[in-house]
Amino acid sequence: MATTLMTLVRRNVGPGLAAGALAGILVACGGGNGNGGGSTTSAPEQSGKPETTQVDVKLVDFKMELSERTVQAGTHTFVVKNDGHHDHAMEIEGSGTEQKTRTLAPGESSHLTVSLKDGKYEVYCPVDGHKDLGMKTELTVGGTASTGSDTHTSNGHGY
Repeated sequence: MATTLMTLVRRNVGPGLAAGALAGILVACGGGNGNGGGSTTSAPEQSGKPETTQVDVKLVDFKMELSERTVQAGTHTFVVKNDGHHDHAMEIEGSGTEQKTRTLAPGESSHLTVSLKDGKYEVYCPVDGHKDLGMKTELTVGGTASTGSDTHTSNGHGY
């Protein structure tokens, strides 16, 4: 009986222990990305497409906030979320470009991928005069990419 039990342990438990030990070693090594598993600061987030930078856009009644106000020339995906109580959209215009999202109901999101050249772009809500209520901002393409806390526009005129 003792030999049968030892054979069972060698055949079934031994390989499982070895696999568990190997998994533990691999986790401790940090995945092999060359930085030893530590955290690092990173450039602006890349979207799923190669060479495409993501810019988050928050639409509120009646403000517009961009996660980046200065970006490099190239392809950018604007991830637009309507966090307001009214329908909103985002339009970007300048340097020969004019593109916009569909109108978003409160809580909805949309993605807009645009190829941008160096220059200044106006980013605004094209819905029902919202731009005139202060729902606009400016995006600079070229120079040094930066994030900024001063990314919203007006105080919403009491909204």
